Amino acid sequence: MTQNDQAVQLAAGDVVLVDAARPVTYFGNDTSARWLSLHLPRRSLVSHLGFEPQGGPCRRSRTPAGRLLSHLAMDALRGDGSTSPADSFTQLAIYDLIGALFAPSGSSSGSRSSDKLFTRICGVVREGFSDPDFGPFEVAAEAGISLRYVHRLFTERGFTCSGFIYSLRLDHAAHLLRRRGLLDTGRPLSEIAYACGFRDYAHFARKFRDKLGCSPGAYAGHGQSAEAGTVRASTDECALSAHDVRSQAT
Repeated sequence: MTQNDQAVQLAAGDVVLVDAARPVTYFGNDTSARWLSLHLPRRSLVSHLGFEPQGGPCRRSRTPAGRLLSHLAMDALRGDGSTSPADSFTQLAIYDLIGALFAPSGSSSGSRSSDKLFTRICGVVREGFSDPDFGPFEVAAEAGISLRYVHRLFTERGFTCSGFIYSLRLDHAAHLLRRRGLLDTGRPLSEIAYACGFRDYAHFARKFRDKLGCSPGAYAGHGQSAEAGTVRASTDECALSAHDVRSQAT
């Protein structure tokens, strides 16, 4: 088979990636050979993988991911009713196996696609962190990728999705508490906690103290000079998070 100026000789069980939008040529003398094709939607595949797969590469059947993908496709072909490529879980499994087989190694284009996807995911988190029910699963559903891939994108950058969500919640809480102290609004602290995505005030207070070193009430009641020192420490943390995200988008 040839595509994109790449020629590969295929054996039974091998997996080859074909770009349906570009010319492809097949050669073969074995009339008994059978081809099994899985047609995958490009947009959802790229969104799930985080990189743009190119037609032409081949992976041999002896790789674990290649064997699993071949078995999965053959089981679906037998039509025993237990699985179908259209099933959502089967589709995600196929996407994950293709990602394991064809992920670019050290590819700058793959890295740029991954960074772009990560930036989009951070935007999803910023839109939803104030919902108490919002977590990594909701991030994955909103972004249209697997939960495992969401976790991988964050761990590759040295932190977790849950940690990022909590960081945004606490940064927002610090902002609201500073505003409460400056304007002397008397807004209940429990209301601020809920507005930042916490249902349990005790949980909120514990997380807040762990990050900022004082209780929410003490933070809101600081004088201007004491508050400035605390705010600078919090701002440094926010700036680091923002820098991390921006650097991924470059």
